[in-house]
Amino acid sequence: MLVMFTAVYTLVGSEYVYATSTAVSHDAAMQTEKRMRTIAVTMSSLFALSACALAHADGFTLESASFGPNTTLGKKLVYDQGKCKGDNTSPELHWSGAPADTKSFAVTLFDPDAQNGAGFWHWMLFDIDAKTTSLEPGAGEAAGSNVPPGSTTTKNQFGNPGYSGPCPPIGDKPHRYVFTVYALRVEKLGPGPDATPAMVRKALEDATILSASIQGLYAY
Repeated sequence: MLVMFTAVYTLVGSEYVYATSTAVSHDAAMQTEKRMRTIAVTMSSLFALSACALAHADGFTLESASFGPNTTLGKKLVYDQGKCKGDNTSPELHWSGAPADTKSFAVTLFDPDAQNGAGFWHWMLFDIDAKTTSLEPGAGEAAGSNVPPGSTTTKNQFGNPGYSGPCPPIGDKPHRYVFTVYALRVEKLGPGPDATPAMVRKALEDATILSASIQGLYAY
């Protein structure tokens, strides 16, 4: 039987650090390596798209004139269908400190508390020109005048194109609504207007150089 040594790693912060090594069969080693690769990919996705209050990633910062970090989002930003009686207007967003090699930007809105923690995508906008450093209020309206020229937007998980604001279940604790800007290494992300949120998420994971986030809160 072929026996080989395989390393065991421990997650410390955002990195896997060597801990020890053990002698195992070749098949067992291959299974261990496969599992570690799966974990690494999963952790990479989490770090690229995780919810946080206000991210300062190597100087890359996202802010909003429409709300402050961890503050309650106003009615203007809230969804306008069913029980939700807001204006459904996406907020002003502005960013600075993007990497010099950024080729384009993307902006998303994600609720990590929705659907029992599975999360919910409210907005996915990408192919934003690399010279852009802000979005005006209402840039999430798919056919609106404030949509960045040349950009692409897809349907959110409500099934609507563009931005659909917060609309958590009545009685839930405040949900976190995480706005994220992604500095991308490509001019065009790839997915078209009919792409699913999962397709866009995967493309973002592959193309992101750096991202920065700001979150607001909302509950009924």
